[in-house]
Amino acid sequence: MNAIKAVLESWQQAVVDENLDNIMRHYSDDVVSFDAIKALQIVGKNNYAEHWKYCMGLCPGGVIMEIHELAIYEAEKVAFCHYLLRCGSVQDFGKENAGWMRATVCLQLEQGQWKIVHEHFSSPFDPETGKAIFDAQP
Repeated sequence: MNAIKAVLESWQQAVVDENLDNIMRHYSDDVVSFDAIKALQIVGKNNYAEHWKYCMGLCPGGVIMEIHELAIYEAEKVAFCHYLLRCGSVQDFGKENAGWMRATVCLQLEQGQWKIVHEHFSSPFDPETGKAIFDAQP
């Protein structure tokens, strides 16, 4: 479990640092993402890198990415995790624009290294209005 936690912490720091190369080194070449932003699904590391560029462009003052309530389930060559994610950006004058999301991450052991093979980020939504609920609290 410590190895999985280390991968997620390293990924989190790479996102906060907005270091695309370091972010992408955590993913399998065949990653499939169900991201909460824009696309229904993103398949492949190169496509996901383009998506990450877009997302980081939405955060001109800096990225907020905090993992909370992490649960890890690990087997010999696969693992999955779920957690609550506080994410967003720092806006003008240091004001935060962040909300809570849910995350599920699946990893696979590839040549001795844990790689993310699937990622799913989502926000709850109000079915009556169709609007995402970003101010939900854990």
